Amino acid sequence: MTAVGVPPIVLVHGTRFSAGQWSPQLAALRADFPVTAVDLPGHGARSAEPWSLAAATEVIASAVDSLDRGPALVVGHSLGGYAALEFARRRPELLRGLVLAGASASTRGAWAVPYRWAAGLVPRLPHDRLTRWNDRLLRRLYPSEVVEATIRSGYAFHTVPAAWGEVLGRFDAGAMRRVAAPVLILNGERDTVFRSGERDFARAHPQARIELIPRARHLANFDDPAAFTDAVRRFARQLAVPDLAP
Repeated sequence: MTAVGVPPIVLVHGTRFSAGQWSPQLAALRADFPVTAVDLPGHGARSAEPWSLAAATEVIASAVDSLDRGPALVVGHSLGGYAALEFARRRPELLRGLVLAGASASTRGAWAVPYRWAAGLVPRLPHDRLTRWNDRLLRRLYPSEVVEATIRSGYAFHTVPAAWGEVLGRFDAGAMRRVAAPVLILNGERDTVFRSGERDFARAHPQARIELIPRARHLANFDDPAAFTDAVRRFARQLAVPDLAP
């Protein structure tokens, strides 16, 4: 049974993944919170849908509405973090809090050049080869109970160029000024690339703070599922609305 006053939670996956990325967090959080995970356009069950940030925003909004508990805590990882920033700008009335995980680097300037190159390269490689590489990598790095849902859901390689083509050049710390809710910047300690702007992102928002998952990398929710979940849980409880019922 979920507690009165706690926010619903919507989990938004990263590049090429799907809602399956969040299986460890869904299992751990659902006893205490109304929680769901989405497939962004072009990913998972929405694989055939064209990508756009506008469409991603509507997917997140629909997930918030489906929980029927008012504004939500939105947790976005990497690509999902930037989509969550766009959601915060477009639909502030549906946001009670924001967790940016692996999404506190500016996507503008020289930083974007290698990512544009990589996004352009992905479609030139055979899908089955990319799938085998990703399956082997995940199984080598993480326990099966952490990654099997992600592997079963497959990978949205075909969406990478469109997704990162829209995100690159669009976001920097200034995007935080358009977020009307409290923000937790939650990064893996060893995620040096996506931590590169975390202090600028935090300084740009009066209710933002940084928390690091020790020894974790970019996929911090895989590297230490318990620590990642605990950070989200603590932040969500801070957002809880007191029960005013007599």
